[in-house]
This record gives sequence, structure tokens and C-alpha cells, in this order.
Amino acid sequence: MPDYRVIAAGLGILIVLIYAIGSGYWVDNSGWYQSLNRPRWQPPSFIFGIIWPYNFVMLGIASVTVANNLSRFKSLSFLFIFALSVISALLWSYFFYQPHDFTKASAALITTALLTIPLLILTFQASRTIGLLLIPYQLWVTIASLLSVSYGKLN
Repeated sequence: MPDYRVIAAGLGILIVLIYAIGSGYWVDNSGWYQSLNRPRWQPPSFIFGIIWPYNFVMLGIASVTVANNLSRFKSLSFLFIFALSVISALLWSYFFYQPHDFTKASAALITTALLTIPLLILTFQASRTIGLLLIPYQLWVTIASLLSVSYGKLN
């Protein structure tokens, strides 16, 4: 039977893949998003193309690092919280792009940002360096939450 660390690392990578693939599933390419009033402070579009691949890679590295360096309980806690945060992030995508429910979308993304805090704490316990490298993800989901709320106010 494989060591729990191998299984936990594999599950972490699987969650990242689900996140990366699922994040674009409900995106509306009809032009609806382009017609929205945007917050003036929204980052330029090319930033999204840079930060998301970085975030996905770092989440994968954090998952493997936590699995290899923390106890079984802490590794499983990380995976559980990570899975909940990904579900919340995917719910944002659904609520934002499908029924265009800005309130539910914002609530989902704020939940993601809050769930990222214990992920960071556990990652820092496993590796200070990887914890520091995961901070941009926390900042990004926090900015995205504020953007989502702003879209709701402007549209």
C-alpha cells in the first residue's frame, strides 16, 4: 500500500487539475462579460494570463510540500480545506457567468479567500519558502473577491 504522503500529494495535484480545468467551464463567451461596466482599478487582462498559471503551479507545489512535510492529519486537513476552496471558486465561476448572480458569486469568492488563510498557515508550517510563494494566490483571490463585489455594484 502506498504511503499516505504519495496519496495526499496525488490528491492535491488532482484538486489543482480540477480547479484549472473547471475554472473555464462556465465562462460565457457570448460577449456578456465584455458588456459589463468594469471597476477602474481592474488589473489589465494580460495579468490574469500570468497569475493563474503561477497560482495553479504553486498550489500543486504547496500540496506536495504539505503532504511530504506535515502529519497525516494536517495533510488531510489541507486537502479538505483546499477542496472546499476550489468548490467555492468554481461556484463563483458558475454564479458569475451563468445566472449572472453577482451576490452569490461574490459570496463564493469571499469564501474562497477566507479558506485560503488556513491553507497558507499549513503551507508555512511545511515550508516557509513555499508559504511565501503562495501569498500571491491569497492576494489574488482577495483582489478577485473585491472585483466581484465591484462588478455587482456597477452592473
